[in-house]
Amino acid sequence: MSVAETEAPIMPSMSLEGLTAVVTGAGRGLGEGIALALADAGAELVLVSRTQEELDAVAETIVQRGGKATPLVCDVTDTAQVKERIEGLERIDILMNNAGANLPEPFVDVTEDRLDFIIDLNVKSMFIVAQAAMRRMLAGGRGGSLIHMSSQMGHVGSPRRTVYCMTKHAIEGLSKAIAAEGAPHDIRSNCIGPTFVETPMTKPMFENPEFSSFVMDRILMGRLGKISDITGSVVFLASPASALITGASLTIDGGWTAV
Repeated sequence: MSVAETEAPIMPSMSLEGLTAVVTGAGRGLGEGIALALADAGAELVLVSRTQEELDAVAETIVQRGGKATPLVCDVTDTAQVKERIEGLERIDILMNNAGANLPEPFVDVTEDRLDFIIDLNVKSMFIVAQAAMRRMLAGGRGGSLIHMSSQMGHVGSPRRTVYCMTKHAIEGLSKAIAAEGAPHDIRSNCIGPTFVETPMTKPMFENPEFSSFVMDRILMGRLGKISDITGSVVFLASPASALITGASLTIDGGWTAV
């Protein structure tokens, strides 16, 4: 019996029609781009951030493009809000666990306040949000896809980024552990690990020639990432096309971690 006879269709769908996707940090930058891409693939979006005006603007854009989106103001570092507003949603099929931050500085200068801030946002809040989404997925009984925003820095070390590297290594481990528990319920958990992505927020960083040289010398493909370089990977991991992928980490780094 041929492959064509045993597996039809041979090309699985990347459509997200009929699915509900939650994106944290959806008000700007990479989170906004990911939300637009998921909506273009057919998902109904729940947009999460702390700023109503930004969410309203992204939701309006999605609606103008023919999609559906609901703004949901929520501080992901507030556990009570996450449990009430995210876990309280009627349906979650896809989570893009995206909200995070970085405060680059030398290791010896990191204060306890800054350490706590980054750990709370980059680790604790991502744990709590993923937990809330998985509870909703389990209640729905339809499976689901959890996608966590890691970084190339979740695979290497880097100067002035000790706390950030630590948190992203933690997310890589968290995702694998979630994958082990979610697999019997058809709930998948994966990471994406972008390199530096060109956005209005990162552009000023590259006006420093020393920093720009440090980054560009390590990206084998010779350019910064674009938001469109990241969004296809998210749609893939959210879709039936990645149905057997869990516990994985997809680096989108132009070769930074290859050598």
